[in-house]
Parts: sequence; C-alpha cells; structure tokens
Amino acid sequence: MKPAAHFSIVFVTAPNKKAARTLARAALSARLIACANLAPKIESHYWWRGKIESSAEVLLILKTRKTRLATLEQLILALHPYDTPEFLVLPVQAGNPKYLNWLAASCRDGLRPAPARTHPGKAQRPPATAKMLRN
Repeated sequence: MKPAAHFSIVFVTAPNKKAARTLARAALSARLIACANLAPKIESHYWWRGKIESSAEVLLILKTRKTRLATLEQLILALHPYDTPEFLVLPVQAGNPKYLNWLAASCRDGLRPAPARTHPGKAQRPPATAKMLRN
C-alpha cells in the first residue's frame, strides 16, 4: 500500500458541466488523475477586478498522486476557459488502503486506461458514496 501522503486532492471550479466534463475527461485520459467528482450548482462569491462577484459553477474534486500535480496543473491551465482558473491542492493524510492502492495504480505513468472493473466503485461503492446513494 502507498502511504496516504503520496496523494493529493485538487479543487478546480468550472463555469458549467460541459467545461467540467471536458477537464475531467482530459485529465483521466492522460492518466493524471484516478477520479474526478463533479459537484454542480455550487454558488461562488469572490473578488474579481475590484468588485464582489458571484456565479454558479461546477466544482471538480480530482484525486491524484503528488508526482502528477505539475503536469495536471499544466493541463488544467491550458484547457480551462477562465483567465485565472482555480487550482488548489490539499494533502491526503489518511485513507482506505484498498482505495489508495487503486488510486496509485490508476494514475501511473505510461499506463493504458484500466478496465472499468478496476474502479473500486464498480463492484462496491466506497462507504461515503453508498451512504449518499441511499439518501
């Protein structure tokens, strides 16, 4: 098992689902992330060009290895429609060992896309996701 400290969670906001899906698919295709969660309909409030603004956005939550962060950031900045895209990195301190092993295997250099059965959610959803689906 890989120690949790080898992984990061990345937050990126996008203006809509289409842009968010494009960013997620590009990062997945390049094997830079193991998983992307898209949280639609968030409401963002922020300073922009001297004024307080607000807008509806989609939050991408990306799971990756620390070794993939620089390349992931380059990809996001190159494809993102915003002038100043959000790219915030949070460290992972702990996690389910099976999930961390899957994460490590899913975003390694030089791998072809893994078959769908390798995603831990295909056979059995992680507990937090399963709980959300029951609600």
